[in-house]
Amino acid sequence: MASPQTLNRWRRQLLQLTALLGSLSALAALLDPDRVAAAMGLFLVGVNGYSQFYAIYVGTRLATAALALLAARPGQAPILGDLTAWFILAQPAGRLAAATLIGLPHGVLLAVCALEVAIGVGLLALRPGPVKIE
Repeated sequence: MASPQTLNRWRRQLLQLTALLGSLSALAALLDPDRVAAAMGLFLVGVNGYSQFYAIYVGTRLATAALALLAARPGQAPILGDLTAWFILAQPAGRLAAATLIGLPHGVLLAVCALEVAIGVGLLALRPGPVKIE
């Protein structure tokens, strides 16, 4: 079993990777919304369509990335990393709800979903245990 310090270091690194991936995906969505939307199976129509896309694929991803960066700072409360994990896991949970009605996603979106599950579960698995005060 790895030491608590090692687990904390791995969790911080996973949080930093999460922030990087979230920021890059938001940047890609910002620079080429039509291509990103098409890869996700979306077709953007009108001001409302683009506004909703930017809210989700730019705003929410940047907010999650910022939360991950904050949680990755040494000495932060573990709950910040937990919240990051739950925000990430909410997306595949929503896709699972849709899968019961429509079917599983495929292509790029299935890969994104698998990555979200891996990162979210990884963050929760690396959660530090209770602090011992002596």
